[in-house]
Amino acid sequence: MLNKFSRYVCQNCGYETSQYFGRCMNCKEWNSIIEEEKSSVSKKNIIKKSKKSKLFTEITIQEISRIKTGFNEFDRVLGGGLVHGSIILLGGEPGIGKSTLVLQAAGKMSLSHNVLYITAEESLEQVKVRWTRLNQRNSNLKVFAENNLSIIIQEIKDTKPTIAIIDSIQAINNSDLESASGSVSQVRSCSSELQKFAKDNNIALLIIGHVTKDGTLAGPKTLEHLVDVVLNFEGDHIASHRLLRGIKNRFGATFELGIFEMLENGLNEIKNPSSNFTNKENIAGVATTITLEGTRSFAVDIQSLVNKTFFNNPKRATTGLNINRLHQIIAVIEKHIELKLYEFDCYVATAGGFEINDPSSDLCVAISIISSLINKNPIKDCAFIGELGLNGQVRKTNNIKSKVEECIRLGYKKMLIPQTNSEIVSKFKNISL
Repeated sequence: MLNKFSRYVCQNCGYETSQYFGRCMNCKEWNSIIEEEKSSVSKKNIIKKSKKSKLFTEITIQEISRIKTGFNEFDRVLGGGLVHGSIILLGGEPGIGKSTLVLQAAGKMSLSHNVLYITAEESLEQVKVRWTRLNQRNSNLKVFAENNLSIIIQEIKDTKPTIAIIDSIQAINNSDLESASGSVSQVRSCSSELQKFAKDNNIALLIIGHVTKDGTLAGPKTLEHLVDVVLNFEGDHIASHRLLRGIKNRFGATFELGIFEMLENGLNEIKNPSSNFTNKENIAGVATTITLEGTRSFAVDIQSLVNKTFFNNPKRATTGLNINRLHQIIAVIEKHIELKLYEFDCYVATAGGFEINDPSSDLCVAISIISSLINKNPIKDCAFIGELGLNGQVRKTNNIKSKVEECIRLGYKKMLIPQTNSEIVSKFKNISL
């Protein structure tokens, strides 16, 4: 017996309710709830138990084999490459370069693997135009233009690829559901079907997903739980550099970072990011720190401009830093160095707008602010590392060894760090700590 009933689903977070509300009760988003019809078949389910519980000693683990994408930066974020049978979700703003990155990687992988590129948004001619612009020539890549889920799965069965790419999940439609493409129920249903099929057939599946206006992946949060790896491709449309950031990874380190540069003929990987975010000029208001992203350390310049204020409340603004961290650092400077920063506007920015979340950059921010205030250059050829405590102390930081090694590689002569054990200090002879 087939029954139909209506439900109301938030298109932002996936929250379901039995009646319409103008505002979602879960995520507080306005006008995001739409009505969807759902069919249910009332029948008895017969469950056949085919699997048995096992002891850990009875479980054998096969060695994980990796598929190289052709980009070292891409492989770094993935943990060494694509894993057979894994599901990767790549999100990013429209026009940031997701399809460009994936198409370039697909072309490189197709030289040694069977790769199927499924475009649900564009025609084959549109993909060919981008392919030509990227100067891709030698390739065995197969391209398929379709947005019906059943036809896509049948094509994957017929082609039997090692890697399948979906561009994008929001454009795919499951004909068994009455809701429109891109709705929460469609995204959830299509992702579940593709995930199950890829796992059963040991296919590496790379899914491209859109992001909402607040920067989160479109569709319900369950989409992120379905996949093994969640990547975010981000950057400024004005600047040329792009950042590939790992948010979740079951096969490698999370929050790993890959850096690319967008050029006319596509994306190039940046193998030495420190050179992009530093400029070894010794001027007032600019100091250098070594930040840690994932397992990689690299140098970033922090710039400050401190100017006499003409308002009752001084202006505070940041680019690449959390504004609350700036307020905290300014409070520590005023309390323990007794500098009257409440009389000055303070603007702090990282080179290239690169976002820094490492608390060990606090000391560098403070140095750059004081340097701009007194108009005096910081120590020449020196990097500054240390977390500032609220009591004014410079606290110890993690991974100090890798940060010192990066400083030496870049040719810095000095490094100001928190007080640490003598073994680390005595180990490095080529730099003054």
